[in-house]
Amino acid sequence: MSAVANPQSVQPVKLSLPLVYQQKLFEELRKEDELVVLARGLGLMRLVTNLLHSYDAAGSNLIVIVGADDRENAWIGEALAEHAAISMSPRARGLTVVNTDFTSVAAREKMYAAGGIFSITSRILVVDMLTGLLNPETITGLLVLHADRVVATSLEAFILRIYRQKNKVGFLKAFSDNPDPFTTGFSPLATMMRNLFLRKVSLWPRFHVHVAEALEGKKKAEVIELEVPMTDAMRDIQNAVMECVEISIQELKRSNTGLEMDDWNLDSALLKNFDVIIRRQLDPNWHRVSWKTKQIVNDLTVLRGMLQSILALDAVSFLQQLDTIHAAHSPAPGSTRQTQSPWLFLDAAQTIFETARRRVYASSQRAGPDTTNIDTLRPVLEEQPKWAVLAEVLEEIDRDLYFEPAVRDDSNGTILIMCSDTNTCRQLRDYLQTMHVKPRTEKKVEEFHDPEEDKPSAAFMMRRKLRNYLKWKREFAQVNANLFSEVQKAVAGAVDPRLAKSRASANKRRRIRGGGTVGAGPGRLDNGSIAQYFEKPNEVAELMAEVQITEEETKQKEDVVADPLEDMDDYYQLYEMQDLVVIHAYDGDVDEHVLEEIKPKYIIMYEPDAAFIRRVEVYRSSHNDRNVRVYFLYYGGSVEEQRYLSTVRREKDAFTKLIKERASMSLVITTDAHGVEDPQEAFLRTINTRIAGGGKLAATAQPPRVVVDVREFRSSLPSLLHGRSMIIVPCMLTVGDYILSPHVCVERKSVSDLISSFKDGRLFAQCEAMFAHYRSPMLLIEFDQNKSFTLEPFADLSGSLASISAANAGANDLQSKIVLLTLAFPQLRIIWSSSPYETAEIFERLKAQEDEPDPIAAVQAGLDREGAGDDGDAQRGGQQMFNVVPQEMLATVPGVTQKNIFGLMRQAENIMGVANMTAEELTSLVGREAAGKISGFFAKDLLEDE
Repeated sequence: MSAVANPQSVQPVKLSLPLVYQQKLFEELRKEDELVVLARGLGLMRLVTNLLHSYDAAGSNLIVIVGADDRENAWIGEALAEHAAISMSPRARGLTVVNTDFTSVAAREKMYAAGGIFSITSRILVVDMLTGLLNPETITGLLVLHADRVVATSLEAFILRIYRQKNKVGFLKAFSDNPDPFTTGFSPLATMMRNLFLRKVSLWPRFHVHVAEALEGKKKAEVIELEVPMTDAMRDIQNAVMECVEISIQELKRSNTGLEMDDWNLDSALLKNFDVIIRRQLDPNWHRVSWKTKQIVNDLTVLRGMLQSILALDAVSFLQQLDTIHAAHSPAPGSTRQTQSPWLFLDAAQTIFETARRRVYASSQRAGPDTTNIDTLRPVLEEQPKWAVLAEVLEEIDRDLYFEPAVRDDSNGTILIMCSDTNTCRQLRDYLQTMHVKPRTEKKVEEFHDPEEDKPSAAFMMRRKLRNYLKWKREFAQVNANLFSEVQKAVAGAVDPRLAKSRASANKRRRIRGGGTVGAGPGRLDNGSIAQYFEKPNEVAELMAEVQITEEETKQKEDVVADPLEDMDDYYQLYEMQDLVVIHAYDGDVDEHVLEEIKPKYIIMYEPDAAFIRRVEVYRSSHNDRNVRVYFLYYGGSVEEQRYLSTVRREKDAFTKLIKERASMSLVITTDAHGVEDPQEAFLRTINTRIAGGGKLAATAQPPRVVVDVREFRSSLPSLLHGRSMIIVPCMLTVGDYILSPHVCVERKSVSDLISSFKDGRLFAQCEAMFAHYRSPMLLIEFDQNKSFTLEPFADLSGSLASISAANAGANDLQSKIVLLTLAFPQLRIIWSSSPYETAEIFERLKAQEDEPDPIAAVQAGLDREGAGDDGDAQRGGQQMFNVVPQEMLATVPGVTQKNIFGLMRQAENIMGVANMTAEELTSLVGREAAGKISGFFAKDLLEDE
């Protein structure tokens, strides 16, 4: 028996790490604990799965993965099962994912006792470690993914601190493929290493010697770069948007002096998180910045999105997006408020809108004596230049396959087209399916072969898009008119006598340099901003006549929106892989799976992506018998090219900074990396130094303890309390969030949570419950440390009629509501805290002379009165049963009041249920008058002309 079992115990572990740098990195990780920062695209997940398999095959380990998302869990689980099958490891158990609270406590305890590899969400893991359900001493090792996200206040840092305090011998390895966060701030790498409790860092950029040798050998992929010139109209729009961005940044700099603005330039504006960086710098003074600054920060997000859209979207979709943006950034018709975005006043904005329209349709003069009357529109439908290049590349591949038969290799011969998102995938699919469909709009007298006829064209697709656009625009105009007709009537009926007196006649007004009136010019409003453009009915009719469906177009089948899969056996068949053209969006590490499964011979990169290029290099270098040809398309002189080059340069600079910091880094870890605590320090933590009133210096039997509601582990406060040497006891509390002593209960509210608690009345019920069970209830209002420590941003200081009228006094003002709360509960103590760090310090002071709380008593508080109470209590408790967002939406419907809303919510399952109720059903619930308002609101059709 032992002879049979013995060979199984020495079964070799088979790994799939074909490249030299992968093998060296694996050997490093097996020897010692370290942080690995690998350039994106070099196969981080493959390394992690092989490392996990080497521990899984041993069979007697308990490994915990921290920070993995759902997609990575699926990848790791699949890879471990595949490795176990190849290695024939009898002890391998694969991955167990613990990502919800549905797994019972008893089931989790059994799973942990059995061992294996677990991927656990941070919130569940920290609670299980604190309650002792998962003893940190039994853990063989921890693997931390996305180590760049581990900051001092994060749950991951909390988990690592508990692990290192209790476990002295377990391994700890951290991984990241994003070097940027390690380079921002003061000595960022050393700070991150302290958060991770690690002493060694291993850096592997693309220019690392071993990586370069592995990827630049004989097995290089053949790459063909194709620079595609933009059309003149596209270049004009791009330059105009860039001008708007540049002027917006200059305006921000001028309005907000005193901030660090070295990175506030056009080059940085092309990066993904530019608007986030600006917002983060302005956040501490957000309540003091002007309305114009706030508007510009929002506009930068929109303008940067337009830079991407001009290259990715077709001409018609881009124009539709512009119409939507313009409508969203314009005030309601009849409104006198100046809320337009500043960029709409620029000449560059007019260039954007006019050029975008010119790409779709253009004016043509009517034949006749009066040629000045330009009243007809003809479709232009400019095509994206990359479409024609894509068609040429596919034609070239076809020619190669026909004239030069492929050398036999392990590739499938599939053509893989990679692009940025699913919308672009859909667009390319439509183009490739219809590029040879010719909608013949005129009959030729002579029949002769025209070579232009055979060229691929997007005419069919673009004509269909234009028809849909014109239909959408007509409905959009109707909705726009009907939605604001009541506002316009009200404004027209209410004439302010002051305006009438101050209005001077046209001939007596002061002349303006250059002549003409303010904002004079086509397509502009009186205040100088661009007016929304709606085509005239006869122009729309002309355009629709031009793009009416022809005979060839009727032959094409409609897009399948929902396929019932009837008669599937008659139509279902498998295609040969060499006949397939696969269009796929860039999707991070999943792209490696795509390459391995499809085994493409030709890859067309419709849009540049630095990480995917490396994935192709790794794929080609890993397989001797798979030839790959890559076509790399990009618009010359475009934002796309600049963004790609900027991304590569930033990553290189980040790794260079990391290498320099690592060379000069002096890492000091105040607590031992292996969690050994000084006994004297442990004793001093139990001493109460408060000796006022003749007391004696005394050492308590145990360190300070705080009972914390398990839902509070989403915040950083429990971690900071633990860092101050307090014992955290997680419990499911009914009353309060933090129990500091048998008499002190604290309800913690962030500002956003405080606002929502006041809206639904939840806070009053919580205060009543605290007063019923505790002698000293407290309300903690905690602010974000990166934002302003003031309630001013949430106060209604507009001076509008709504804010100063007696009926609405205090209805929207947060400060007024807090005053009402203190009037209702005079003994309630309110604690103001500028950050979680200050909160931890306040809690420490509050606990100084108090007894330790009893977790069992804290859990039982509130449970005994769960079912009791009068109707008012039931109503307040009933608010907890409903989702806040739909409740707020329903409250805005005409006829719905605070008195009748709960009856509606109990009767209907959702808002659609209320909308589908008849007037009779509503009358029985809310009364006839309110029922008429509610049913009238939901029955109104915005597309009907009034």
